[in-house]
Amino acid sequence: MEKKFENLPKHIAIIMDGNGRWAKQKGLPRTEGHKVGAEVFRKICEYCAEIGVEYVTFYAFSTENWKRSKLEVTAIMNLFRRYLEEMQERYLENEEAGYRIRFLGAREGMPKDLIKLMDTVEEKSADKTRININLAVNYGGRDEIVHSVKDIAARVKQGLIRPEDITEDMISQGLYTAGQPDPDLIIRPSGEYRLSNYLLWQSAYAELYIDDVLWPDYTPADLDRAIEEYGRRNRRFGAV
Repeated sequence: MEKKFENLPKHIAIIMDGNGRWAKQKGLPRTEGHKVGAEVFRKICEYCAEIGVEYVTFYAFSTENWKRSKLEVTAIMNLFRRYLEEMQERYLENEEAGYRIRFLGAREGMPKDLIKLMDTVEEKSADKTRININLAVNYGGRDEIVHSVKDIAARVKQGLIRPEDITEDMISQGLYTAGQPDPDLIIRPSGEYRLSNYLLWQSAYAELYIDDVLWPDYTPADLDRAIEEYGRRNRRFGAV
C-alpha cells in the first residue's frame, strides 16, 4: 500500500492504556480488557506496516506494573507468553510479514521461559526490514537511563573514557533503543496527560497526541487522526 500521508512519522510510540477501564465499563474482569487490547496491538502493528511506518514502539508492561494484583500480572504474562508462542507457530507467516521484533526493558525478574522466547523471537526476526516493532516489557524510562549511565561510569572507572568525554550520544547508545531513531510521535489513548516513565530520554522532541479512546477500542482510523494532527504541527527542534 502506498503511503497515504504527506508527513508520515518515521517512529511512532504508543502507550497502550485503558484496558482495565474498558473492562470495568463493560462489567468484565480487567483481564478481559488485556485480552482485547492484545488483539488491537496486532491490528495496529499490521496497519503501521501497511502505511509505511518504519518503527513503532508499544508500552506493554512497566516496571511499576508489578505492583498490580498477582491475578492481573499473571494474566498479562500469560498473554505475553501466548503471543510469543504464536510467533513461533506462525514463523513462516511472520517471515513473509517482514517484522523485526525487539523487546525493550530489563530481562531480570522476568520468567525464564519468557526470556528464552523473547531471545528466540529477536534472533529469528533480526534480518527483517519491512517494519521495526518494539515491545516495552518490564520497562521504565528512568531505569533505562540509569542502566546507560552505570555502563558509562564503569568505563570511566576502567580508564577507557574520561568524564569530560561523555556525550549525549554515549547515553543514547546505552539505551534499549540504541541504533534506532527517537520517536517523532507519542500517542496516549485513554485521555491521560502524562508519559508514565515512557521513553523519557528519547521523547525530548517528540510530538504528543492524547486521545480519549480506550486502547481496546482503538482503530486504524484513530491512528490516522493522530498522524494527520502530527502533519499539521511545526517541528522546530528548538529553533525559531
